[in-house]
Amino acid sequence: MGIGSGKGKGFTDQVVVVTGAARGLGALLAQGIADRGGRVALLGLEPDELEKTAATCGNGARWWEADITDDATLATVAKEIVAHFGRIDVVIANAGIATGGPVEYSDPRTFNRVIEVNLLGSVSTARAFVPALRESKGYFFQVASLAALCSAPMMAAYSASKAGVEAFAHSLRAETAHHGMRVGIGYLSWTDTDMVRGADENDALRKMRAGLPFPSNRTYPLEPTAERLIDGVARRRPHVYGQRWLPALQAARALLPAIITRHARRVMAGHERDWLAAGAETGLVGAGGAAADRTD
Repeated sequence: MGIGSGKGKGFTDQVVVVTGAARGLGALLAQGIADRGGRVALLGLEPDELEKTAATCGNGARWWEADITDDATLATVAKEIVAHFGRIDVVIANAGIATGGPVEYSDPRTFNRVIEVNLLGSVSTARAFVPALRESKGYFFQVASLAALCSAPMMAAYSASKAGVEAFAHSLRAETAHHGMRVGIGYLSWTDTDMVRGADENDALRKMRAGLPFPSNRTYPLEPTAERLIDGVARRRPHVYGQRWLPALQAARALLPAIITRHARRVMAGHERDWLAAGAETGLVGAGGAAADRTD
């Protein structure tokens, strides 16, 4: 029994595609949806982990190894999923990676890879699956981030990519509404995933995050965050929040760039010194980042 067992609105007989489903949030979303009766199709880059996750989902769960930046592969996978399950009702664009550090010292290849996976990969995911969602009058759920609402220093690539997917999802919603299709955006703060733990292995990034104003400096447990997202997906909401305080931040977002800049003016010199002293690591963070890096 998983996080979705017996709770909230269900997914009985709905076919749900989840990208980035090998581990972390994606795996937990797939498990929770399966516990509520959904039939899940898992996409990711790690076959062994995908197989393990599919085994925990039951209900005829299947997995496909797929790089979401590969349009041809995604188009083929989308057709195979429809052929196998007969339809697609929900697509959760969850796959994402991150890197950190000052832009001046960033590695162009790694920085660009974050934009490619997080933003262009979401575009490719929509392009591949929208035809099936139009047919079913389904729901495309884009996982964004606190970073879409409030860009942090030393997280430029990730923040830009998540702001981009938020804008993309708003456009997609307007384009597809007349087909009866819905589009939702998920926002979550720092959550206990491989990505966040990987970022915390860098002392400078950990200190930067710890110095952010409360409550944005906390790491939140994964299970209740996933549960809130699953509830929102089940109800096909336009905006879904992984932490209860995020809607207030959404309301205040026009003020946030000035607040963050004022804060960064006081602390960024120290963060930059720490970053350089630690060796200016520019790689992708966490196990998911390592898997994405192997596809290059």
